[in-house]
Amino acid sequence: MTSAMFTYAPGRVNLLGEHTDYTGGLVLPMAIPFATKATVTAAADGYVFTSTAFPGEHASSRDEKATGAWSDYPAGVLHELWALGIEVPPFRMELDGNVPLGAGLSSSASIEVATAVALLRHAGAMLEAKEIALLCQRAENNFVGSPCGIMDQFVVTAATEGHALLLNTRTLTYELLPMNTGFLAQCSIVIANSMVRHSVATGDYGVRRRELEEGQAVIRARFPEAEDLGRATTEQLEFVRASLSDDVYKRCKHVITENARVRQAEVAMKAGDAVKLGELMNGSHASQRDDFEDSVPEIDFLAATAVTLPGCYGARLTGGGFGGCTVSLVASDDVPQFTAQLAVAYKGHFNIEAEIYVCTPADGALAQLERA
Repeated sequence: MTSAMFTYAPGRVNLLGEHTDYTGGLVLPMAIPFATKATVTAAADGYVFTSTAFPGEHASSRDEKATGAWSDYPAGVLHELWALGIEVPPFRMELDGNVPLGAGLSSSASIEVATAVALLRHAGAMLEAKEIALLCQRAENNFVGSPCGIMDQFVVTAATEGHALLLNTRTLTYELLPMNTGFLAQCSIVIANSMVRHSVATGDYGVRRRELEEGQAVIRARFPEAEDLGRATTEQLEFVRASLSDDVYKRCKHVITENARVRQAEVAMKAGDAVKLGELMNGSHASQRDDFEDSVPEIDFLAATAVTLPGCYGARLTGGGFGGCTVSLVASDDVPQFTAQLAVAYKGHFNIEAEIYVCTPADGALAQLERA
């Protein structure tokens, strides 16, 4: 009987640093204890993907194109492995998991990284965490056609239990920041799924990215040292404001101030300061709502309601926006009451049953593999 190999890759939630990862900025995500499981079995020929979440199967070939189906994500990873000259023996892969789809918790990156690590093992090949993350990003950019940054794939690959991951997306250097010291050790992360679905592969996400690129080019033309928005300052943005449309100005303002909030969060987390981290999360949501304009009424309601409830230090939209989830920092003792009251309020206002998940920082795919 042919033996099967199993690989797991988590989803992620971003605490701070939204829409900064494709402009050379800073992000502060953590892996969550929801995961994609990739099961690989050797085959006599062919490269076949199946999923427990979707019917049918997909047979990949070297000349295939994306179809817009779920299979584009694992197929894109296979194509990027081929592009690196890694010859993957024939296989059947089944994908299973419990990362909520379309909720902004990186179900796509979870699928990509689980696929990449599993196929690398199947091929007897190895890549470093950074290279795996970049490969999966290329799969989503080049094959799927989504202009995502590097954050999701990187944290899903490299996260460590008990910590958030502070990533400089320009240099791809990172630091693990503790979520288990000081008052942060007495807190939980609560994710509320608005049940408003979004897709980063189409629509407004791409518009926002083009707006940021436009503003970034204007700043760089006047200030060559500001190669990207990760290096730009508020003063530089104000200097070129007359050359920007109102929308481009606001998008760039969000990113530049968001990078500053991540830097402040680093200090707060090392001190175990839950109050300060919560304040920064609240500021981030206001910036996304008013400047980046990627929130929706359901998300705004969840964030605004959360901060009125006992034990909540801060709440914000997380993920690509235009739906998805909020993330809240909540005193662990108050979590049962918090989740119940938030769900009741949301149901009463929108007649929607929110899905609520209580999380602690989990291991990324490589750490899970090491501990297996």
